Amino acid sequence: MHYRRLGKSSLVVSGLGLGCMGMSEFYGETDDAESIGTIHHALDRGVTFLDTADMYGVGRNEELVGRAMASRRHEVILATKFGNVRGSDGSFQGVNGRPEYVQQACEASLRRLRISTIDLYYQHRVDPKVPIEETVGAMARLIEQGKVRYLGLSEAGEQTIRRAHTTHPIAALQTEYSLWTRDPEDGILATCRELGIGFVPYSPLGRGFLTGRFQKPADLGDKDFRRFNPRFQDENFQKNLRLVEGIEKIAKEKGCTPAQLALAWVLAQGEDLAPIPGTKRRAYLDQNLGALEVALTAADLQRLDRLAPRGITAGTRYPEAHMKAVGI
Repeated sequence: MHYRRLGKSSLVVSGLGLGCMGMSEFYGETDDAESIGTIHHALDRGVTFLDTADMYGVGRNEELVGRAMASRRHEVILATKFGNVRGSDGSFQGVNGRPEYVQQACEASLRRLRISTIDLYYQHRVDPKVPIEETVGAMARLIEQGKVRYLGLSEAGEQTIRRAHTTHPIAALQTEYSLWTRDPEDGILATCRELGIGFVPYSPLGRGFLTGRFQKPADLGDKDFRRFNPRFQDENFQKNLRLVEGIEKIAKEKGCTPAQLALAWVLAQGEDLAPIPGTKRRAYLDQNLGALEVALTAADLQRLDRLAPRGITAGTRYPEAHMKAVGI
């Protein structure tokens, strides 16, 4: 396993982390036993960076991660998130960044995770109704209380990142980044590097699309939220398949899988990046970890840049209503 430090913080994490969201919701059927087995297998393979959030499965994902790491807490750098509020019925009720909610959300996460301290606590989405200084100020008080070690933001815009970092040092920014989502290259990555903030790419496999597993929208199950993602629909799906075909061709030449090539590209963008591909199965975990052994030459990277330049992907990465909550 390779390890990377998140920005100027003292958080050292595995070069590839493990996103746990799909273990409890969003990506079709779930299997808690296999998911816990996958987490244990990840730890056995040297993965130290686990990512969850209070909204995943309406708290169930934090509970699952808590059970999985109960006897192995010392091996884990644990990240969780707050801010996306859901009702007990699963309904989405908006974003909440109010200081009193920050405290409540953290204490609820600690209970579900069965731990006393969260290593990295992110604001999942920025609340436009609350000044970021107030939200981050409340997050900083959690550090004073010993309930959190480091602070992070997710999908925040450049000016918000700067204002937040002035209020209290931000250790990491989590944002979608992959060969089909290169938006952070328009300024977010540069801002993080200027300020010494680590960058955590989520969905580095394009929500599984870049693996080549999906050949038509019907390949997604009825409970899979990707069915409602514009990139997975109709004409966009067919256009995006051409990108996957190019990745598959290069991967074959490199002697790796398309998933490994796509992850290797993200890893090659800088030692300050620590991607967190998600999976709920041990077999896919092992495949993803194989990306650490894929060496890309300068020529390989140039070829991939030509294949997947910024803006080539058809469709937005979330439905229109959800896009309004990113980059604030």
